[in-house]
Amino acid sequence: MDEPIDPRTLRALVAVADQGSFRGAARALGYTQSAVSHQIATLEARLGTSLFVRPGGRRRITLTPLGELAHHHAQRVLAANLALEGDVTAALAGERGTLRIGTSQSTSSLLAKPLARLARQRPGIEVSLSNISTAESLAQQLDRGQLDLGLYINIEPNDRVVTTPLFEDAWMIIAHREDPLASSGSVTLDALNGVDMIAWHSRWRAQTNLEQLWRRRRIRPRIIYRTDDNLMIQRLVINRLGCACLGALSVEHLIAPELRRIPIRDELPPRTLAICHARGRELTPAALIVIDAIQSAAHPISPIAAAPGMR
Repeated sequence: MDEPIDPRTLRALVAVADQGSFRGAARALGYTQSAVSHQIATLEARLGTSLFVRPGGRRRITLTPLGELAHHHAQRVLAANLALEGDVTAALAGERGTLRIGTSQSTSSLLAKPLARLARQRPGIEVSLSNISTAESLAQQLDRGQLDLGLYINIEPNDRVVTTPLFEDAWMIIAHREDPLASSGSVTLDALNGVDMIAWHSRWRAQTNLEQLWRRRRIRPRIIYRTDDNLMIQRLVINRLGCACLGALSVEHLIAPELRRIPIRDELPPRTLAICHARGRELTPAALIVIDAIQSAAHPISPIAAAPGMR
């Protein structure tokens, strides 16, 4: 194996694995089906093993155990190529002074002071903040060099992404002050049975885990609204359309005196906040400044801390 493997064969491998067929891979890549078949045959001959189980007919093609291994390495090589292209393109465009950070709604507020320190120590650095929809998408963008850092809840470490946990973001309930729940010092999840609720969409892993816990415990709240807009959730609660179960970061700042925070006594699915970056990629001085500032300032959000004028 003196000659390097052609990246086109690796792209074909990933496409066939993702699409489950040669026809689907050809459509995704813009190739003919025969071209994809030829690339896979070339790669299999090069590696000396079959990479796919081909059941025939319309059934989905799947990877063999050695195919899984090859697919894993192919993804890493292709991601490294994308990162290389991104870094070179940015350098040519004079964008080396840009720091790209991926966050969620809940975590972006934690960046204000770290970014202020960055502005003092490295004036002129442009910062681009992106609201990323899922932990999986964040990991993918870090791996591809599309982001430099991430500040996120429940992102799993793997061989492509390094994560540094900061603290656990406690679950809490927010309710209107006239809601019966608001008179409780703290509650168990059983208090939510039969209650009207506003919730995040279930595509969020934390929300899915929470709702699975409800089902296991036969707790059946009535979810009448779903939205990923944390401010909208507070506005809906203010208007007495239901209560909400959110992370403490999301409700650290309540927007009206009618709202109350209620701590939960039960053990709940973890919401671990972490800084993350791509494994094997050198961090810029700007990224290191922000990481140090975040770690220095990191502190758990108290589940019973009240804003001024609120109990």
